[in-house]
Amino acid sequence: MSAILSDRFWDRFSPRLLWCCFLLFWGQIVFPTNSALGQLEFERPPIDYNITPVNDRVAKLQQRIDRGELTLRFDEKHGYLPDVLKQLDISPSSQILVFSKTSFQLRCISPKRPRALYFDESTYIGWVQGGTVVEVASVDPQQGTIFYTLDQKKVKKPKFVRDRGRCLICHASSRTAAVPGLLLRSVYTGRTGHPLAGTRTFTTDYRSPFIERWGGWYVSGTHGALRHMGNVISSNHSQPEKLDMEFGANVTDLSKIVDIKPYLKPHSDLVALMILEHQTRMQNLIIRANFEARSAIHYDEEMNRLFKRPRNFRTESTKRRIAAVTSKLLECLLFSDEFKLTSKVSGSSNFAKEFARPGLRDHKDRSLRDLDLQTRLMKYPCSYMIYSKSFDSLPEAVKSKVYFGLWEILKGKNTSKKYSHLSKTDRRTILEILRTTKKDLPVYWKS
Repeated sequence: MSAILSDRFWDRFSPRLLWCCFLLFWGQIVFPTNSALGQLEFERPPIDYNITPVNDRVAKLQQRIDRGELTLRFDEKHGYLPDVLKQLDISPSSQILVFSKTSFQLRCISPKRPRALYFDESTYIGWVQGGTVVEVASVDPQQGTIFYTLDQKKVKKPKFVRDRGRCLICHASSRTAAVPGLLLRSVYTGRTGHPLAGTRTFTTDYRSPFIERWGGWYVSGTHGALRHMGNVISSNHSQPEKLDMEFGANVTDLSKIVDIKPYLKPHSDLVALMILEHQTRMQNLIIRANFEARSAIHYDEEMNRLFKRPRNFRTESTKRRIAAVTSKLLECLLFSDEFKLTSKVSGSSNFAKEFARPGLRDHKDRSLRDLDLQTRLMKYPCSYMIYSKSFDSLPEAVKSKVYFGLWEILKGKNTSKKYSHLSKTDRRTILEILRTTKKDLPVYWKS
């Protein structure tokens, strides 16, 4: 079942239960069916999502706090937010603002008081004016996305409290590849910030048409003749889906439409939103591939013991499951079906420069973090997430197939239409960059 919930529902449910719906990036409350969750059963062995110790960056930060190695500084204006960003090395320039009432702290959120979000490639932080907690999602290389809250009360030893399953009501649906994950939602939003019931909603990623993106979000930057749903609310009661997109287009100064003084930065950067759209989908598919392979292999090993087969025997079912998740991963890795930009886009902050700076570079100074922003997002369309700890932690059964499939595509041996957007120059350049910068490539990549 999928529905926008009414105000009465929100008012009657306890805040602690509503915390499960806090996902940093969505515009619709989603309830997956049992069959969607049952595809993987990641709360059981071998994943044991809720009980397996985690090693994500927030868990490590909490360990340092518990050992007395550091104390988070409390700011009277923003609480723990500034120091949390500093300790996790997340740039405030990643700030984006969402004004739809789609967090459990919805009473504090409105078009006049948007929620601020900050991120890097593995950690996501949400802050609300007057909110009681800092919202956190952090990716563990093996266990996927882990959800936390941090009370906005000054104490000697602040505590990141891990959610133990309630978040999965919203954050383990088909929209997150049926694993604990993240997503961006675009909705038609009323004057109070509530998503409007009965109107269309969109899960957005790098494939989405521009015109369907960012409903309920503030967007700062330029994009020429392209139009999006951001920066505007629906004021036409008889036709709520008719938005004044011209009003929200090419906004470079948000202070003209919202008070940005309470925030760490004065922007909600367009490029940051576009990066996040790709990254959340890619991260979800990496987690899905990890869980799927581990689950399939675990089942095979149990059956192998039962039927006294060799331990490494793999059934055709397991091979098909691994092949399916590998295929999806490759498509996202190489930006298959990416929406083609018809105008140059640009952000309103230093985010684009900061994003590109840490990229690993080859002998020609090329990096998979180099941006294009003319006709597509990346200059070299292969995801920088291939360097992430989550990707490096993929089971060998998946990673070996990804590397072989990627090699065949880049060498021109795979001529599928899914990769027809890659020119010969694209393929050669990506191959050269990866050969120089990715240290665990198979031997055949070197020839």
